[in-house]
Amino acid sequence: MSTKTIVLTTVGAAVALGFIGVVAAPAAFDWYDGRHEEASSYVTGATAKEDRASVPRWLPDEAKDVSYVMTTTGGDRLLKATLPATEPPPICKPVKPATTPGKPALKATWFPKDTSARAAYHCDLYYAYTEGHTLYAWQQNDDWIASNKAATGN
Repeated sequence: MSTKTIVLTTVGAAVALGFIGVVAAPAAFDWYDGRHEEASSYVTGATAKEDRASVPRWLPDEAKDVSYVMTTTGGDRLLKATLPATEPPPICKPVKPATTPGKPALKATWFPKDTSARAAYHCDLYYAYTEGHTLYAWQQNDDWIASNKAATGN
């Protein structure tokens, strides 16, 4: 084998490895991390609840522009909806002062990044806050697991 062939083979392998390191590997990691996430949008709360049993039942049927992200392997959820009123649904109670909710595990372009510091309500298993008529809410997997264990007596 000539020196030229060895150099060309080495350069070709380096380029291929560089491509894998820069493009293919990050894309594969993104796919792997997000493969158990599902996102949906709905015109109303009623259509969201009709389509997905995991959408919280306390979401008003009259809510509009509902965005929802969930994991299929656990209880992490994100929810954004335009409410008919500026107050949250009646099931939502003020967050207790000593409660510090964790950051949502999921991400969506429509969901603010600073939500855990803004949690004002606890709506069943969801932490939430409102901005005008817009409700932002998230459920954490650990809370979902604890609720399921309590419901089954484990």
